[in-house]
Amino acid sequence: MMKTDPLELDRRTPWTIAGIVLCSAAAIAAAGGEIRAEIVCGMLGPLLAVGGTWILVESARNRPEALLGRMIAAFAVKMVFLGAYVAVMVKLVGVKPVPFAVSFAGYFVVFYWVEALHLKRVLQGGRPPAS
Repeated sequence: MMKTDPLELDRRTPWTIAGIVLCSAAAIAAAGGEIRAEIVCGMLGPLLAVGGTWILVESARNRPEALLGRMIAAFAVKMVFLGAYVAVMVKLVGVKPVPFAVSFAGYFVVFYWVEALHLKRVLQGGRPPAS
């Protein structure tokens, strides 16, 4: 069985972030000037929520038994935060709802998929998946 260095898994994170930023830049460039703000605002909410979770997971990396309770509490906080974020963006900031919702949903799915992969690696303790 091949051994994997846990630090090697952490080296993937900058590449993941760079890929997301590059895709975001491409989407913003392709969209033109009319909905750039909606794309960026649609990205920021999920990015902040997932960023907070990444920090939480890293802080509990050596104590996975403490992670479940923290993740449940973080889920509740993220539900309230993201609901409030969408309301503020649409009602107060005045972003166009449809492009904002498409951007928000797309980034939400991608960021949470990346978060799930990161969490899986952390919980495996840097070991490759069992065959």
